[in-house]
Amino acid sequence: MAQRTVLVVLFDDVQSLDVTGPVEVFAGAEKCAPGTYRIRTASLDGAPVRTSSGLTLVPDQALTGAPEPHTLLVPGGQGTRSPDPRLTDWLRGHGPRARRLVSVCTGAVLLAAAGLLDGRRATTHWAYCDKLARDHPAVDVDPDPIYVRDGHVATSAGVTSGIDLALALVEEDVGRDVALTVARHLVVFLRRPGNQAQFSAQLAAQTACREPLREVQQWITEHPGADLGVESLAARARLSPRHFARAFLAETGTTPGRYVDRVRLEHARRLLEDTADGVEEISRASGYGTPEAMRRAFVKALGTSPAEYRRRFRPAPVH
Repeated sequence: MAQRTVLVVLFDDVQSLDVTGPVEVFAGAEKCAPGTYRIRTASLDGAPVRTSSGLTLVPDQALTGAPEPHTLLVPGGQGTRSPDPRLTDWLRGHGPRARRLVSVCTGAVLLAAAGLLDGRRATTHWAYCDKLARDHPAVDVDPDPIYVRDGHVATSAGVTSGIDLALALVEEDVGRDVALTVARHLVVFLRRPGNQAQFSAQLAAQTACREPLREVQQWITEHPGADLGVESLAARARLSPRHFARAFLAETGTTPGRYVDRVRLEHARRLLEDTADGVEEISRASGYGTPEAMRRAFVKALGTSPAEYRRRFRPAPVH
């Protein structure tokens, strides 16, 4: 197996975790399977850079003398807001040469500025998706997933999603066993699929201010298979159904029914991805009752059936 060079671009005000998260994943894979990865870091002139959190990172070399990489990784951070034009020029000239082009967080902004995302689907941190779409209309910006892969280009939502993307790349390059070992060492999930939303149902909705409503939100999350009708939830909150529905919408920004739908879909997706349970068992555990009801929910929300979703996003074991 040929060694893959991973070149990480550094610049002032880079976000440190966007760098160190993926680097730890690739370095962990190299320890498990020596000769797999060669990791290099480089800044424009080879000088140390100061991250947005105040840490100083010392690169291996200058970008001008950096080896041609298999994987070119561009992190994000405050430094992407007003990047050095020399960096954008370097990416424009060298990005197309990489076998794999990867960005973390607002590193996608640098790739877009260099014209490397034109005509491609991409994502970035949720707070910058609208701006990326406005500034670069040739880029098909998807604000929902934690990472997106379009051909040899992969973009991620930022921070911990850079670790998810790096683990997915390691699994592709070296196999599931190595990726699993690295994930266990880092105490993270082996694989959050790229299509997973940047926000869970609990984060996408606002947290209710009043304690009874917060308790109901938690109850829904922990008991997706229970009776989650408005009457039952209202009784748990000790409110009338009408008062409960109005208060829930006012404090969370969504109706009880929509919140329950999203929690159940999220729960079913996790079971399809992470377990070997049958569709009928999962439909009951997730509150759908029948496989047909779950199938209709999946088709409506995701455009695919539960069986096809599992085929796509639950990888076969690597022996």
